[in-house]
Amino acid sequence: MQTLSDLNVPTMEASTDVQLSLRQVSKVFPGKRGLFSRSSPDFVAIDDISLDIEHNTFVTIIGPSGCGKSTLLNIISGLSVASTGTVTMDNQPITGPGPDRGMVFQNYALMPWMTVADNIKFAVETVYPSLSAAQLKQIVSENIELVDLVGAERKHPHELSGGMRQRVGIARALAINPKVLLMDEPFGALDALTRGYLQEEIERIWEQDRKTVIMITHSIDEALLLSDKIVMMTRGPAAKIAQILDVPFPRPRNRTAVEHHPAYDGLRTEMEAHLYRETRYVEQARIQPENRSTNTDTP
Repeated sequence: MQTLSDLNVPTMEASTDVQLSLRQVSKVFPGKRGLFSRSSPDFVAIDDISLDIEHNTFVTIIGPSGCGKSTLLNIISGLSVASTGTVTMDNQPITGPGPDRGMVFQNYALMPWMTVADNIKFAVETVYPSLSAAQLKQIVSENIELVDLVGAERKHPHELSGGMRQRVGIARALAINPKVLLMDEPFGALDALTRGYLQEEIERIWEQDRKTVIMITHSIDEALLLSDKIVMMTRGPAAKIAQILDVPFPRPRNRTAVEHHPAYDGLRTEMEAHLYRETRYVEQARIQPENRSTNTDTP
């Protein structure tokens, strides 16, 4: 799309340069400090995270529940600040939210009193207030078409299915022309059929625009279908990056071709073993909390 060219907004060019860089990032949530209640210790959500993400790369983050995936994404988005370490984008420090990063949430986060078109329009005019009415209309129209919602422009969120509401959220995030799209389990609340459909829609949209995407997911199949790289997190607290997998499947992709690729079974088995090991330890720790140890211990 070229709808923001009049504003001289830069478009992404294919590059192997690092776009996002995290160095020794940790996040500590302070414990309770009270005169009249029992104090609790600080909670270390993630610890010593170092990661480079190149331009135009689709990255997924997986790991057991409570491993700090959303915390990490919030730090990249600027919604949260790292306790230690540095986070940069195009060699500039991330100090807060910005239009160069678009966010798609699991719970849609749409304004219920606004129509589909108005939800998207509001995001664009907030970031680019100098756009004319004609430019706004064009951007909204193009992004509605991109997510296949033509005909639903005047509907309100309560009139849409869950999958349609999530497509509005994706269109809204893309309409501001971010350099990086961040997605926090965007399909987690959807039924299996709708989820599968939207996975293929994301693949189609990504092929068309090829922005950098960082997505949290619990689904191994989803990660393998969409990703160039898969970041596997250890259990929390003090979660770390256990391993980064390179996904060799050629693009454009479809589910059948991916599942029949020679590397598919091996990658899937490796991911299953990691998630089983980390999740099993978390469950055992809940049953016997007195035996809980750090990530450096063997369960």
